[in-house]
Amino acid sequence: MQVTETLNEGLKRGYQITIPASELDAKVLAKLKEAQPEIEMKGFRKGKVPMAMLKKQHGPRVLGDAMQETVDGAMTAHFEKTGDKPAMQPNVVMEGGEEWKEGDDVVVNMSYEALPAIPDADLSGVKIEKLVVKASDAEVDDALKNLAETAQNFEEKKGKSEDGDQVVIDFLGKVDGEAFDGGAAEDYPLVLGSNSFIPGFEEQLVGVKAGDEKNVEVSFPEEYGAANLAGKAAVFECKIKSVNAAVAAEIDDELAKKFGSEDLATLKGQITERLENEYAGASRAVMKRGLLDQLDAIVSFDLPPSLVEAEAKQIAHQLWHEENPEVQGHDHPEIETTDEHNSLAERRVRLGLLLADIGQKQEIQITDAEFTQAVMNQARQYPGQEREFFEFVQQNQQMRQQLQAPLFEDKVVDWIAENADLTEKEVSKEDLEKAVEALDDE
Repeated sequence: MQVTETLNEGLKRGYQITIPASELDAKVLAKLKEAQPEIEMKGFRKGKVPMAMLKKQHGPRVLGDAMQETVDGAMTAHFEKTGDKPAMQPNVVMEGGEEWKEGDDVVVNMSYEALPAIPDADLSGVKIEKLVVKASDAEVDDALKNLAETAQNFEEKKGKSEDGDQVVIDFLGKVDGEAFDGGAAEDYPLVLGSNSFIPGFEEQLVGVKAGDEKNVEVSFPEEYGAANLAGKAAVFECKIKSVNAAVAAEIDDELAKKFGSEDLATLKGQITERLENEYAGASRAVMKRGLLDQLDAIVSFDLPPSLVEAEAKQIAHQLWHEENPEVQGHDHPEIETTDEHNSLAERRVRLGLLLADIGQKQEIQITDAEFTQAVMNQARQYPGQEREFFEFVQQNQQMRQQLQAPLFEDKVVDWIAENADLTEKEVSKEDLEKAVEALDDE
């Protein structure tokens, strides 16, 4: 086998691999001899089929396997020898194509873009500022008030019902004068404005008082689940048993217990921790952007054009869908990339390669527990289909890589931050919000 370099410009590489016919024939013969003891054929005992007949019947398939194995082996040997790492899947083309016939040498042209050598990044000058926000008493009190509202009770009141009140009703629904299954209930507590009944129902009960009787006239939606009712006009005969006003729960130990806390002090502590965790997440995003900006200015190296082009197309595609949310699928005109897309793509590719290099040199790895947690977090987006999602991830190498990539990047960023000159600065919630908004403006 002979490997000849045909292209070496920047990161572009080209090689011609020539596999002599004699080498292929020897490999085919070796494979047939290996399989011969197990092959049966009419008129011959197992393992006694003549080699000529084996080659005639199984030769083409074995030849194809031998060609593929030889080319794959040549590529593997080449990358091991040169140390090249292709940026994307190499392009492999066989000369002659369908005109090639058995007995000819096999000539394969392989081309690819090599990943660049990443220069060591001098991280000694990296300075990181971490914004710290403490949860204020007012924020904790607002959160407690919101919890109290969700745990509200209802107390009977005099007068007419208003939006947000609870009305206790008996009702009987009819279509074309006939009652229908599931259209009746007694002492049903309905919160007006909850949108728990079909559109138009609750609005007609605003302004009623205990003891009233009212016919509510509505139409079932065209897409209603019960086909016999979909799109039909209906009348609900309602008797108002009571009208109740919402009363927020008291902010005390009893409220805390409703939300699984031992007492009010414990609940306050949990709310404080949750708020500050949210602020810490936003602060980390600001810190990470500042760190990446510094890394982007530290090193410079050639980028594989194919990676930049693929990243620019992905950026353009994502931004287009954000601007056109009504288009769910990909049945749309081709999206052209702009200089802005290309510039952002170059930054992402450069930083991605740099972080990967730093992570590899520092032997940073994703643990099984970290990966499993990431899969679980993603699976929650598909309620009821978690098991199917887990199986999909296990069987899909590309999906596993998509989940591992951000985990790996974050671990590398954490390692750099831990070894950098880091200072903490306490700021207000408003200042943090402005810093986060600035990320979107850049």
